[in-house]
Formats: sequence, structure tokens, C-alpha cells
Amino acid sequence: MPSTSCPRPQYELPNPTHNCSCLLAVRRIAAATRTAAPGRRLPRPVVRYPPDVNSDQVSGPTVLREYALLADGQRGALVGPRGEVAWLCAPGWDDESVFDILLGGSAEYLITPAGRFVWGGYYETGSLIWHSHWVCGDTVVECREALAFPGERNRVVLLRRILARHGSADVRVRLRPAAGFGTHPATRAHHGPDGWTARTGPLRLRWTGARAARWNSTRHEWTADVHVPANAHHDLVLELSPGALPDPVDPDTAWQATESAWQRESPALGYTAAPRDAAHAYAVLRGMTADTGGTVAAATTSIPELADQGENYDYRYVWIRDQCIAGQAVAADGAHPLLDSAVGFITERLLADGPDLAPAYTTAGTRIPRVRPIPLPGYPGGTPVTGNVVRDQFQLDIFGEALLLYAAAARRDRLAEHDRRAAAQAIAAIADRFDRPDAGIWELDDDLWTHSRLICVAGLRAVAACPATGADQAVCSGLADTILAETTRTGLHASGRWQRSPRYPGVDASLALPLLRGAVPVGDPRYAATVQAIHRELTTDLSVYRYRHDGRPLETVEGAFLLCGFAMAIAYQQLGRPVTAMRFFEANRAACGTPALFAEEFDVTQRQLRGNMPQAFVHALLFEAAVRLADCE
Repeated sequence: MPSTSCPRPQYELPNPTHNCSCLLAVRRIAAATRTAAPGRRLPRPVVRYPPDVNSDQVSGPTVLREYALLADGQRGALVGPRGEVAWLCAPGWDDESVFDILLGGSAEYLITPAGRFVWGGYYETGSLIWHSHWVCGDTVVECREALAFPGERNRVVLLRRILARHGSADVRVRLRPAAGFGTHPATRAHHGPDGWTARTGPLRLRWTGARAARWNSTRHEWTADVHVPANAHHDLVLELSPGALPDPVDPDTAWQATESAWQRESPALGYTAAPRDAAHAYAVLRGMTADTGGTVAAATTSIPELADQGENYDYRYVWIRDQCIAGQAVAADGAHPLLDSAVGFITERLLADGPDLAPAYTTAGTRIPRVRPIPLPGYPGGTPVTGNVVRDQFQLDIFGEALLLYAAAARRDRLAEHDRRAAAQAIAAIADRFDRPDAGIWELDDDLWTHSRLICVAGLRAVAACPATGADQAVCSGLADTILAETTRTGLHASGRWQRSPRYPGVDASLALPLLRGAVPVGDPRYAATVQAIHRELTTDLSVYRYRHDGRPLETVEGAFLLCGFAMAIAYQQLGRPVTAMRFFEANRAACGTPALFAEEFDVTQRQLRGNMPQAFVHALLFEAAVRLADCE
């Protein structure tokens, strides 16, 4: 509704870094207020900063729990609380970054209120359409943002709509791209009728809705002040591509298509133990799944799990194990498209590589690169790298996970003949290699890891019990019995629970996974004994650690692993302890920030996320736990 009050006085302040000038301006405002007639309330002044305020500064990284994810399947972006796109690799997940302040660079895309604000935000249900929400005095400003969905393989379309929700909105905008991990700033800037075009390294750039933006050739950036009247909006569309860009995107059409696509992708999950979180977890998994069917493990690289420990990894690839876990999780609810995606990707890799199946691949199905440094300062406490040493490892458990995926798909009638041939490849690989040391789920030194062998037992039993997999029941059951007998000899602790390996007698939280997948029956005493040992020895306030590294307190060595926490929830549900199951579920799903995204680890002491994010297999187990614990709820 239009205001009938007098216009607000405008106070133009100098750069706020000049404290004396700011103080004089504030005193003038205070004096004007004191001289008002008794009982009369003056309209609040609007403080407008000059266009170049802080233009030489970037936002810098923030704590992980404040970042929201935008993803379209082909790539992902992280948006921080000040409205900064802090991380985006283009054109694909494992390409070099264009925005990089997450890792200490200076490339960002900022849309932020011009004055002081308090931040919040939310996702539209069942989607990765995010609303940055700022309360600024007596105004409320939002920025609705998304990567146009589903994404195109070679074109990034980033949609940002500034919304004046309550009162008019004044925001500052800065676009400072730099491809090649910050080594190629924007050049060849050209002002056209729809906005700006430019180049950044090998990428072409187009920015529409920004005709009034100012180009600074020294800083290689654009800045703008945008005023949005009350109840109105202003669209900005950023496109990036290694090839020629087609006609400019119409914002209304792109938004409508993105909304409709997310609505089609979002399953009905009202019956689960946590419908909203289950829907969000599914959306995260869908957003991280490329058109090849591959789901990246995380959107980021080199976010430290513990400061200055050298444990910095690139997770922008498809881990076979994580992909299988995600497929099994969604199959718990139904024959969703993500199940078909997982089966398709795993089948293609197994048929191509057979027993030489690698632990991880790019989303294109190619081998991941060797580790090399990135020319950026890094997230505080970490050194940035690309590539991953896992490319040269042998991990036995991935074959067992593949069989579990195929069994889950067969129960949903989603297997084809080529999938059955791939399952046969996995069975043959287990038969040939089950007695060979491997790096295991935690990718450590080669050993006869108990988890690896038990997950193969679970996979063999699952396909043997499901004729639609095409597996020979007698062969698979016999092989499962052989591996279980050998694992019992080398991996069963004297107390009656499973232990990490013949060399390491301690318990490992990963051992809950093959148990809840059927390596042994729920009534087998080894099941309960192992779960109870994990609870007793590796759990603090229902947060679960992987294993004991040494005699130090668990929380001083690493963060709690959220995957293991949700696995314990499912295990206790199977053991007939619904209250304990729900306690684990609720404690672990609370280990996130406002955008409800989960990293690999959770620092229990500081209540902070640790490691790369968002971690796909954590969202997968949250989804599955919400489905399986519906009866508990």
C-alpha cells in the first residue's frame, strides 16, 4: 500500500571506514530526532552508501553451516549469508572454479542489502530454490536464487531475483568472476542492450538485467546499486558457457520451468518420520546427480575435517560406494528416478572395468585426476587441492555395495539384462578378491577390513534372495558362507562383536552398515553386540565416531560421522528399540545449519560442520532413516 507520510530524509554518508565523518553524520541524525515536536515520530532516515563502498573487499569464507546449495545436476554453487556466491565450478562439477571466496579467493557474485541486516533463509519445499532472507530495519528483502533446472551440460544459468517483501529494497551488487581457480579475471567487457557480455578464461559470460551496472577494468568487476519498489522484484541472470551462448534467457520462463521441473522430481513423502527433511534430502541428492546418472560425493574440495592436519580432499567426483548407498536409500521408498540413475551409472562402469572397478570416477565416467595443488589460499585450516589419491586404491566393499543396489532395484522391478550382466561381474570380482587386503571404506592402509568382507556377504545374500537379479542362488549363498566363515575367524572379537580387522581389535562404526543390510540375521548375537559396542565405545551425545585412533578423547581427533549416526538409527529400529532409534535420528538430523545441509563430519564440541559439503551419503542415510523409522514416529 502506498505511504501517505512525508518522504524520508536522505543522508548521504561518506565511506564508513572514515570514522570521524560517520560520527558527524550520526550526530546530525540524532540532533534532528531530538528537535522533533513532542509526540511526533519522524520517519526513519535511510542511510545510502556511495557506490564504491568496500568495492576493494570481498566477503571471505564463513562457517559451513551458513552456506546454501544451488544445484542443477551438472554443477553446484554455495551461497553465503551475505548473498555471496562463494563457490561455483563451471561448466561441470570437477572443472575449475569461477567463484572461489570459499577457498580464500576474491571471485564472488554478491547481492546484499545496502544497510545493516539480520540474515535467514529457506528452501522452497522439495527443491533447491533458495531464498536468502534479510530483515533490514523496517524492510524485508529476499533474493530468490537457483541454477536453472534441469541444467544443461555446457551452459550455466544462474537465476537471482531480488524481492522487496516489506517496504522498498536497496541492495548492492558486485560481480567479480575469475575462471581457472581465480587465475582468469573477466576481460572484454561489452555493454549491450540486455546487459553485459565478457570472457573469463575459456568461458563466455552474459549478465542480463544489469544494464545499469558499472564496469571497473582495473578490478575486473561490475558493481551496481539496485532499488526495488515495495512488492516488486528485479531479475538478474548470469550465463556461463565454453561455447557460443544462445539467445538471452527470459527470467519468467526460466523460473517457471525450474519450478515445474522440481515439482515433477519431488516425491510425496508425507508418511515418513520427517517429511520436510526427507524431501529436502531427496532434492539435494537430485541436484547432485548429473545427466550421466553419477552423483557427486560433495560439491566442494579441500574443506578441512580438522584444521592443519593435511586431510584435505577433493570430493567433486562419483564414489561408487556413495552412489550405491544413495540408490539403496531411495529404493527404500520406491522406484524413483534416482534409483535408475544409480543403477545405470554403476552398470556402465562395471561392464567397462569389471574387477578393476575404481573406487571413484568423474561424472562423465572417466578416471579422476591425480592430486595437484590449487592456486588459492584455501579454506581456513586447509590447503586446496584437486584430484584424489583414491584413484589408485582397491576397495573390495564397492562390489558388495553394487550387489545390494542391484537387489534393491530388482525388488522394485527396475533391472534390465545388462544390469544382470554387471551384477555377475561384481560376483566374480568378490569371488576372486575377497581374501585380498583392501583400503576399505575409510580409505586407509590395505588390510583385511571386516566391514569390506561383511558388506560383500550382505550383497551376495541379497542377490541370492532375489531371483530377478539373475544371480545363481547356490553359488552366491555358498560364497557368502565361505567369506563369513573366514571373516568370523579373522574379524570376530573375543567379546562376541565384530572388530575392525585382524590387526585392529577395536570396534568400527562402519560395521553397522553390513549388519543392517543383512550380513547376519538381526537375531544373530553378533549384530546386537556390535551395535551396543559402537554405542558404548564410539558415541558421545548420540553422535557417532568412526573408530578410536588412539587414547585421546574421540572429539579431539576428528568430528563425528553423520553417516554412522543415521546408520545406528536404522540398526536400532531393526533391533526393536524404536525410542533409541528415534533419539539417534533426531540428534543427527539436528547437526546442520539454517539451510539444512550436512557435511561429512560434525564437531560436537563447537557444534560446527566439518569437511566437504553437502555430503551426499549423509543425506541418503537421513532419507532412508526417515522412511524406515516412519513406524517409530
